[in-house]
Amino acid sequence: MGGGVFPPRLKNTAESMPRSIPTPSEVRLSLSADSGAQANPLVKVGDAVKVGQVIGAPSLDGASKDGASIHASVSGTVKSIDTINTFTGEKVVTVTIASDGNQTLWEGCCPPHVTSTAEFLEAVKNSGVAELGGSDVPAAQELAGAARGALDYLLINCIESEPYITSNTRTMIDDARYVRDGIALLQKYLSPKNSTICIEDTNPELVEKMKGLDGVEIRLLPPKHPQGQRTVLVYSVTGRIMLAGSAPQDSGCLVIDCAAVAAIAKYIQTGVPLVSRCVTVDGPAVSNPQNVIAPLGTPVRALFDFCGGLKDGVKKITLGGPMTGIAIPSADIPITKTTSAVLAFAGKGAESPEALPCIKCGRCVKACPLRLLPSSIETAFELKKNDRLQKLKANMCIECGCCQYVCPSKRPLAQVMSLSKKILKQAEEKY
Repeated sequence: MGGGVFPPRLKNTAESMPRSIPTPSEVRLSLSADSGAQANPLVKVGDAVKVGQVIGAPSLDGASKDGASIHASVSGTVKSIDTINTFTGEKVVTVTIASDGNQTLWEGCCPPHVTSTAEFLEAVKNSGVAELGGSDVPAAQELAGAARGALDYLLINCIESEPYITSNTRTMIDDARYVRDGIALLQKYLSPKNSTICIEDTNPELVEKMKGLDGVEIRLLPPKHPQGQRTVLVYSVTGRIMLAGSAPQDSGCLVIDCAAVAAIAKYIQTGVPLVSRCVTVDGPAVSNPQNVIAPLGTPVRALFDFCGGLKDGVKKITLGGPMTGIAIPSADIPITKTTSAVLAFAGKGAESPEALPCIKCGRCVKACPLRLLPSSIETAFELKKNDRLQKLKANMCIECGCCQYVCPSKRPLAQVMSLSKKILKQAEEKY
C-alpha cells in the first residue's frame, strides 16, 4: 500500500504540558454514537447531577448492546434535553448541564470488579470510552468484536501524522503509566498473539516511555499521512489488507488509540469514567497555542478564551486536523470524545482556493493510499453515475484528504469522495 503525503508537521505544542481550563458555565453532551447507537436519557430537566454520573445509557435493542454510557462532565443542574440538527446534518439528542462550578464527583464512581474477559468488556462499556482516534464507535464494541475471534495483532495507535495535533503525544508522555497499564489489561483479557505500539520515528521520547513492556514490540513508522488511519496502519504493520466495509477485527487485528487505552486503565483503577479530553488548541489565528484538558461538551469558544483568544480576521475553525478535520460554523460547538484538536485559521490559509479544470496529471492517484481514482470518481459524481461510483470503489475511500492536498488544480476532491460514499450508502439502504 503506497501513496500518502508528508505535510508540514507544525507541532507547535509538542512541549506543551496540558493545562485544565476553568469549569465552563455549561456543557452540551450528545447521546448519539458514530456506530448509530442512540443512548436513552436517564435524567430530566431540573435534575441535579455530579461528575461521572450516568445521564444516558445504550438502548436495549440488539444493535446497540455494546454502546457506551454517557456521563456528566460537570456537576450542576440539567438545563435542557433537546433534539437538534447538527452542523453535519444529523439529528441527535443532547443534554445541556448548567455547571455549579464545584465539580463534585458522583458517589457511584468506584473501581469496577474485573477478573474475567466478560467483566473487562462490561467495565469498558461503563467507562464511556470510545475509539478516540477520530471515530466515536464505543471501545467496548471494538473490543467485544476482537474477543469473539482469534486476535493476531493488537496495535496501539500513537500516530499523529496531521499537522498541529500533539494531544496523543502528550498522553503518551504525561499518562505513560495509564497507557502501559491499559496495554497490560488488553493483553490479559484479549490474549493477542502479537502486541505492537505504533510510534512515529520522529518521537524518540515516546519510545523511552514505552520500553520494557513484556511481549510488546515497538514499531517506528514514518510520519506520512495517513499513517495512523486503521486501514493503512494494519497494512503497514501486518501486511494484511482490509476490505471495504470491514473492521480490523475481520483481519485478525485490533487497532486502538493510545488515549483510549489510557482512559480504560484510568477507569478500572479509579472508577472515574471518560468525562474530559486533552485537546490541542492551535492554528495561525490562536494567540497562545497549547494543549488543554476540558470537560466533554465544553464549547470551543472556552478553549480559545483560555489560550488568550483569537487574532483578528479568523475565517475558519476546525475540529480535528487540517487534512481530515471538519469546519464548524460557530465557536459555540461543543467538543466531543473524538475532538483531538481545535484549530483556527485566518487570511489566505483559511480560504478555499478557486478550483481549476482537472489537468489529468494523476497526482491524486499516486497520493491515494488505496490507489483509487479520485478524478474519475469526481466525474462519475458530477454525472450522478452511481453504478460507475460503485465500480470505481468510491466506498473504499478513507477520507484522508491526500488527493485534494496534492491536486495542482485545487479540485474539491476530498468533499466529492465523502459525498460519493454517502450516496452509495444511501443507495444500499434502499435495498
